Amino acid sequence: MSSKKVFQPIDTVALTAMLGLSVLILILLWSGDHTTPRVRAFSWENKLVSVEDAGFILTFSRPMNHASVEENLHINPPIPGKISWAGRRMAYTPLNPVPYGEEYQLQLEKATDQFSTQRQGKPMELFTASFRTRDRAFAYIGVEGKEKGRLILYNLTQQQKTILTPNNLVVTDFKPYPDGEQILFSATTADTQEQSLFSQQLYNVTTGISFRSLKKSSSSLPAAGILNLVLDDQQYQNLKFDLSADGQTIVVQRVKRGELASEVEPWVIKSDAKSPDNLPKPLGEIGGDFLITPDSNSLAILKGKGTAIISLNIQQKPSPDQQQNFLPQFGQVLSFARDGSQAAMVSFNEDNPQLRYIRSLFLVANHGVEQELLRTKGLIKSCEFSPSKDNLYCLLSDLTQGEQYLEEQPFLVAIDLKMAEKMDEPPEQWWQQPPVKWVVPLEPQQDIHMSLSPDGLALLFDQVVTSIPTAADTLKTDEGRAIATSLLWLLPLDNNTAADNLNQLQPEQLLSGFHPRWLR
Repeated sequence: MSSKKVFQPIDTVALTAMLGLSVLILILLWSGDHTTPRVRAFSWENKLVSVEDAGFILTFSRPMNHASVEENLHINPPIPGKISWAGRRMAYTPLNPVPYGEEYQLQLEKATDQFSTQRQGKPMELFTASFRTRDRAFAYIGVEGKEKGRLILYNLTQQQKTILTPNNLVVTDFKPYPDGEQILFSATTADTQEQSLFSQQLYNVTTGISFRSLKKSSSSLPAAGILNLVLDDQQYQNLKFDLSADGQTIVVQRVKRGELASEVEPWVIKSDAKSPDNLPKPLGEIGGDFLITPDSNSLAILKGKGTAIISLNIQQKPSPDQQQNFLPQFGQVLSFARDGSQAAMVSFNEDNPQLRYIRSLFLVANHGVEQELLRTKGLIKSCEFSPSKDNLYCLLSDLTQGEQYLEEQPFLVAIDLKMAEKMDEPPEQWWQQPPVKWVVPLEPQQDIHMSLSPDGLALLFDQVVTSIPTAADTLKTDEGRAIATSLLWLLPLDNNTAADNLNQLQPEQLLSGFHPRWLR
């Protein structure tokens, strides 16, 4: 038998085809891929950008030449930022929060992929995209005519005013939800004889706007002014309340009606209060003034002469000897930084005879560092951190010598927190020396409310004219005085403004109203 293998014609065709394909593959490998690189995804596409958005991501179809992308990327208006890479993804992080109320154009062309230097690769074609930041919008309580006592939304970008609540309710306080679609507020009825905190109920109301997406049309949103009762006052008097940063938890200070010995106690309401598991429940802690922490999981509450940090998880309450944290020297928490890493707190110096009748403002970090920023003989009403945590804006007062007696003079103050780190102790005349960057004196009065815009570029504040209250007065200040009228003012901020150049810090009169608060 012959050992020779006989090749069939089909074998010859198959071998020829294999050799041809191998040659083609080698040619392709040698010459490289000639497909044009492109942007596959842009994370801010069709999105209303806010201070919560740390940066955007561009995802490419191919590994890119980093320098070619960075040189050819343009944003108009410009947004200074830094760039980092992870494979085919480029992250762009703005150095400062993107200003609200603006529309931006992103453009990228002529960028090349990573292998373009080894062969004649094609640069990418023009890629354009647009995005917007949230409108500048705030809410306030009206003081005149048909607006008196009603909650009003003002879109500063669109110059539009919307009355949200009916005329039979007198609004006392409010907190916007993070998506901008609703506002939580407390109110009394206009026909209630006792116009005070002891007769208020808790509601939420729709705003008619949304900050979620550009794709969400106005027709898909509930109309403005749809009211919902959250908590009545039938068995308990409702006092102070706070809304968590994620909008899922409400804490209300309540006291039992008809019981003189009843303790003031915080109650917790979850987002779906209609569910049996989420009905209002007492927290089981007795305390005074409080503030929900930025992580929405804990409560900073005044207990005795100090401040305790307690859990909002009622099912997993720690025992008294497992208290999360207690700060005995601080009798007031003014605010937290957005990430919860720092807090502005007040010490009343009750254990220091040399500082009796003097209040100290402290910067307290979550790792235990406590930095005294300034001292005043007046009040420290409120403070808010800038988004970058470089500055702390405060509303406070000091005692100044008048013609016949000491007067309480209010100020808006900017404190440079980086400069404060290098300070050994606060200066006696805090308004003339670092770390105070600038001071804006206000008209002498006690009832002032301040609100810092979410992008950190403007301060809202009110200036109230009061009178002796009568039975017919429905609007009252925190001190119980009747509000005759009030004006809202806008103070544009420039972080680079020096203390000796205060002509750049001129408040602008906006509207009649009081108690302004920016939407996030």
